[in-house]
Amino acid sequence: MKRRHTSNDLYPINHAELSRKTAIHEAGHAAAIYLGNKQKHLPPVFFQIFIKELNSDFQSTGCLCESYDSCNNCITKIEGGRLIHTLPSSVDEAISDFSSAQKQAYQRAFEADIINLLVGPLAEANYIAMRDDEPINPRLVNLNALHHYGGSSDLETINEYLDCLIANRAQREKKLSELFLAAFNFINDRSNWRAILALSDYILADCKNIIECEEIIAVLDAHCFLTRKNSWC
Repeated sequence: MKRRHTSNDLYPINHAELSRKTAIHEAGHAAAIYLGNKQKHLPPVFFQIFIKELNSDFQSTGCLCESYDSCNNCITKIEGGRLIHTLPSSVDEAISDFSSAQKQAYQRAFEADIINLLVGPLAEANYIAMRDDEPINPRLVNLNALHHYGGSSDLETINEYLDCLIANRAQREKKLSELFLAAFNFINDRSNWRAILALSDYILADCKNIIECEEIIAVLDAHCFLTRKNSWC
């Protein structure tokens, strides 16, 4: 496990000025990593939320995503959070010696990482649609539209995943559409959405530059149990 950074590692941030949409974007990623992976019976993974000023010299590694809040000169990151730590040149080659069960587990983990990347910008898009009293569905907010919701870095990473997963263009588009719909269904679940909102409130109210994994899980668990008593939470 990597060394956990303390708040002294970063420049202080005025969280009152961190935008709601940025907080919801990162809360979406975090909720998908914890709640979504748990729903799929995937192993737990360590992650943290970092918030730093753009002119800070701090560098973190192994990030799931990075978002830039241009209004407030801040960068937010999810450190860790990936089930697949190193992308192979080809998934077929990487799992060629695996058993059938191992191949299925690897495929599920690979796809889960992609879904978790998609949930962040989709959560931001959902928040803005609700804020502006506009409809939202998978047809109105497509993959290309995610660039407008802080999703450029997420989509770049997703393309890296797909490059080693599927060579055929038509099959890639079909798989990506399937995973996009799964991500949309995740944020469209009322329990998940309330958990995302609760975590975004926590991010905005917290005075630290790092939201620890244990804190994130505690917030998500609390709201998950409140709204869905007899579920996988």
